[in-house]
Amino acid sequence: MSTDLQHGGALDRVAARFPSAPSPWIDLSTGINPWAWPVDRVDIDCLHRLPTYADMDRCRQAMAAAFGAPADAVALVPGTEIAIRLLPKILDVSRVVVLTPSYGDHAETWAAAGVDLVQSGEPLDHRDDANVIVVCNPNNPDGRCFDPTALKSVRERLAERGGWLIIDEAYADLDPDQSLSPMAGLPGLIVLRSTGKFFGLPGLRLGAVLGPPDVMAALNQLLGVWQISGPALAIGAVAYADTDWQEAMRRHLAEVRARVDDVLVAQGVRVTGGTDLYRYLEFEDAHAIWHQLCLRGIYTRRFEWTKHHLRMGLPPTPAAETR
Repeated sequence: MSTDLQHGGALDRVAARFPSAPSPWIDLSTGINPWAWPVDRVDIDCLHRLPTYADMDRCRQAMAAAFGAPADAVALVPGTEIAIRLLPKILDVSRVVVLTPSYGDHAETWAAAGVDLVQSGEPLDHRDDANVIVVCNPNNPDGRCFDPTALKSVRERLAERGGWLIIDEAYADLDPDQSLSPMAGLPGLIVLRSTGKFFGLPGLRLGAVLGPPDVMAALNQLLGVWQISGPALAIGAVAYADTDWQEAMRRHLAEVRARVDDVLVAQGVRVTGGTDLYRYLEFEDAHAIWHQLCLRGIYTRRFEWTKHHLRMGLPPTPAAETR
């Protein structure tokens, strides 16, 4: 499988495959906010010392407040990708049901752990026969959202049987009302939160896992000390406390997304889903469209499991939007 099919963001590899494409390239292959939180607001002289417990606590408290979750139910991680890979080492389970189509690393990681893996378009229907159910909410790439009431019911049922509902809320900052993070700490619930998407800071490698105390303790034990860099802690503490920026950014993203949809629909493109950070598009031959866009220096996200869909992020400038 080509590298560019595993994740978006492989612009260097794609550009090498299309050397005659005009530059600068427009990278629309990820669902990352192109209008990042301004990190120059933070003094990162912490580069010259090891992170302290106080640094960690300030960042955790700010993130917990933004999530509406109790701070003692939040463990900081160097990006949620590593958390996805560590959860099979913490949870002793045998049958795992993962939403499909969705972020592929969830299924790949549980399959590598040797569990009985089921990929289902309706994972919540397996509440009585699974040890773990994994969903992204909103889902990546199609933007599907699960009703919070239904998720709460499934969490309760799984917890009664010693099972777990794992919710990847990488895009939950777009609509906090859909999040189950305020329930963090209850039995049977693990929530993953990302800083990279909404805040536009994927290189910061900062995320959070929310769950009961025993899961948080096991995760911290595996991660060891100084698992988060000092600059990441400093930036995270200020960014998550900046609620004015967050509210303004939600409005901005919704406005740009609506404008982009108008442009796409006017060209006869079917917009069948997505979020305010990416659109899910349908074509008769999406791979051919992807190739033609690459020839024009525009990088979108294609998938090996469908020839009819592309995912497209938001153009970062008026010039990019015009192209």
